[in-house]
Amino acid sequence: MATSIARFSRRGVASNLFRRYFAAEAAVAVKTEAPKPKLTVSPSPDRVNWDYRGQRQIIPLGQWLPKVAVDAYVAPNVVLAGQVTVWDGSSVWNGAVLRGDLNKITLGFCSNVQERCVVHAAWSSPTGLPAETLIDRYVTVGAYSLLRSCTIEPECIIGQHSILMEGSLVETRSIIEAGSVVPPGRRIPSGELWGGNPARFIRTLTNEETLEIPKLAVAINHLSGDYFSEFLPYSTVYLEVEKFKKSLGITV
Repeated sequence: MATSIARFSRRGVASNLFRRYFAAEAAVAVKTEAPKPKLTVSPSPDRVNWDYRGQRQIIPLGQWLPKVAVDAYVAPNVVLAGQVTVWDGSSVWNGAVLRGDLNKITLGFCSNVQERCVVHAAWSSPTGLPAETLIDRYVTVGAYSLLRSCTIEPECIIGQHSILMEGSLVETRSIIEAGSVVPPGRRIPSGELWGGNPARFIRTLTNEETLEIPKLAVAINHLSGDYFSEFLPYSTVYLEVEKFKKSLGITV
């Protein structure tokens, strides 16, 4: 009985020694294992540097690429898509969308499309008139307006929150009041003030009022020049730097 107990005890001690030995060997192997090299991925020099984080201002569609004149001001968060032409001296303000995916959109000389406007064009007009959207020269389109396949002749004012439907025509030297809705195919005669939903004739404009229409467009054009200068390569920050240096007595 005593010999069998001693035999089992020796076997237990031996097994414990083996376990401790292999555990120590495993710990040493883990400590001495060489660290794995870190994988670094270098970008290819041929990769195009697209910025996918922000909103794209110019969106080409097929063969159509929006055209913007050199001295036209287009705000950074504006969207111009497809068949859009922005002529000299014109301006498109913050948040506006000019979507020329179905037909042409033209913004004439010294005209302006203000904040959050949407300008669109249909495939065809139910009235048989041209389906493209034409905004001629010296036209002011108020904020939050919607224009679709309409024609606006020179020297007009479209009040803010107005809607111009397909085939509508606003003749020269006319004014649309704010919040008006011009139905499809409606013609606004020259030199008149219209307003309401649907738009109705209110009165004839005076000569002084018609002379003020292009002056408003020119004033907005001059204002856009101040914004335009901020997007030059050096903007106008250098003026503040020079002013700060002079305050410290540093020779500029």
